[in-house]
Amino acid sequence: MQITQSAASPSLAEWRQLLDELYHDRKLWTFKRGEAIPLKEEDVWVVCRGVVQLSTLYPSGDEGILGLACASMPFGRPFTQVNPYEAVALSDVVLMRLHHMELEQSPRLAQSLMREMGRRIQQTEALLAMAGCRRVKDRLRQLILLLQQELGHVTPEGIKLSIKLTHQQLASMIGTTRVTVTRLLMELKDEGLQI
Repeated sequence: MQITQSAASPSLAEWRQLLDELYHDRKLWTFKRGEAIPLKEEDVWVVCRGVVQLSTLYPSGDEGILGLACASMPFGRPFTQVNPYEAVALSDVVLMRLHHMELEQSPRLAQSLMREMGRRIQQTEALLAMAGCRRVKDRLRQLILLLQQELGHVTPEGIKLSIKLTHQQLASMIGTTRVTVTRLLMELKDEGLQI
């Protein structure tokens, strides 16, 4: 399962340059790891640095993780119909807040934002495809590969994620228990998957 960015999409550097040009004096908001990010109907957040977890709560009280907003990705209530919808900083994050009216007034900004939104849609589809796998071990394997692609950087020891995720967070992403994730992670390591 691979997520690729279209050749027509601007690079991360081009996207950041556009934001710098249009909003060079804009206030940036910082949130510490674990802090909830306030979500208003009219606000669009753009991740400048860090990772934000997007989630919902099921009637059973279980958390369902909908995706991870990484650098340059937008998120917010204007992009979802899920209720409840929550955003929590998975690492220390720096965010830029835009009003949805700004997107209507700046076609250039809206076009670039939509390209980055495409990355979020690709990630969401990858998570949905995982949910269709019957074997939990296959879902976990695919999740690890997705996380390595989205959040990984190469080190001499292999690919390391830029954030730490708990076994419970991994379990919430693939619809299983923490105990099952712990057991399967050991099995996958024994099979040679770099985790």
